[in-house]
Amino acid sequence: MKRQTSNVLDKRKYLDPTMVAKIDNMALRARLVVEGYLIGQHKSPYHGFSVEFAEHRAYGHGDEIRHIDWKLYGKTDRYYVKRYEEETNLRSYILLDTSQSMTYSSGSISKLEYASYLSAALTHLMLNQRDGMGLVLFDEKIRKFIPPRASASHANIIMSALDNINTGKDTQIRTTLDHMAERIKKRGLVILISDLLDDPEQVLMGLNHFRHNKQEMIVFHLLDRQEHDFQFGDRTKFKDLETGETITTEPWHIRSAYQKVIESFQRKYQLGCRNQRIDYVPLFTDQPLDIALNEYLNKRKRTG
Repeated sequence: MKRQTSNVLDKRKYLDPTMVAKIDNMALRARLVVEGYLIGQHKSPYHGFSVEFAEHRAYGHGDEIRHIDWKLYGKTDRYYVKRYEEETNLRSYILLDTSQSMTYSSGSISKLEYASYLSAALTHLMLNQRDGMGLVLFDEKIRKFIPPRASASHANIIMSALDNINTGKDTQIRTTLDHMAERIKKRGLVILISDLLDDPEQVLMGLNHFRHNKQEMIVFHLLDRQEHDFQFGDRTKFKDLETGETITTEPWHIRSAYQKVIESFQRKYQLGCRNQRIDYVPLFTDQPLDIALNEYLNKRKRTG
């Protein structure tokens, strides 16, 4: 019993982003995060979920005989057919903001690092469920687009992209949303991971473009805790990471006004997403990754 409890604790620790950051390989990060998450579940998060890749399924009425895996039949004395990519359950896309503002960190984990770990874990979950998964990296424009596929080898392509992100400068979220809304034809699930430091009205219009096309959506609004609480002490020089503009001030002079602005900023996104039936999930970089994984799996269950 002690050994089993220790194993659970060892796995669960990888839900802490600071622990994940100590691992060098993105694919290993993803696997450990997902294993840490699943080991704490008393039952499958949704019907049909499997930790392993479902490369085969039982032969059923209507299946073509040529798809039977005869080698597996010889070992098991049962008929199984090979699963192909066109049999995937859902096409999903992660739109990951890689602009300069995402590099901010008041602690050991930047917003972009947290976002990359989350993207990797979501990829692991999606591909293990045989969902088609695509990735878009963007700043003021799209820097990389990896179309969705559901093969095991596709995970290597995604993980490599997440392991080698080049940050941009400015943020133009609406431009990317409009472009991808026109490009994605088949209905699926679109996941936006960003600090949303852009004009909320423009971003919400871009999100509405997806909803007009009947896409399901989750918005993970990622912030550093200090960005929200503004608990700076001494006289501080603040620099806009995207424009380079600076201001030096006593934080307590502007703390109250700043907090009202940031709360209003979040509220606009929260209400705007609610009105469009988009899942809006605020996240801080010091929070465990299972919060986001729960939200994704709940959405995945409702989407079917």
